[in-house]
Amino acid sequence: MFAGTGYGKGALPRCLAALTAVVALAALALAGPAAARAEALSVCSGQPQKTVPFDSGELRIYKSRGYACALTVADHPGARRAMRVSLQARGAGPVVDSGDFTQHAGPVTVHALNRCVRASGAIAGKSASTGWILC
Repeated sequence: MFAGTGYGKGALPRCLAALTAVVALAALALAGPAAARAEALSVCSGQPQKTVPFDSGELRIYKSRGYACALTVADHPGARRAMRVSLQARGAGPVVDSGDFTQHAGPVTVHALNRCVRASGAIAGKSASTGWILC
């Protein structure tokens, strides 16, 4: 026990964890839209493989071990609008995420060990796609 504090064993680590979380949230709030873009970058695990820009956003494809991941990211997060991302491994059907989003559609992930993939993304009628890649 911490002398004279009234806190039992383990209280200090919990307090430090709570303080760290508050500081992290405050930093995100102060960073604004740039933090939203950084967050979208880290949604897919793995290494970036291809980025396809288009009006109003970009389609991002990542690869990690035997998996590929894709997401569509808005240039200017904010208002809800129609977004879509699709990722398909050769020989399989596409995996799709679509709806009205503020920042990004996805991530979608497919098993892509020794298989090519193709991806497409759209934001409010503007779109981009790849041919077969990561072969």
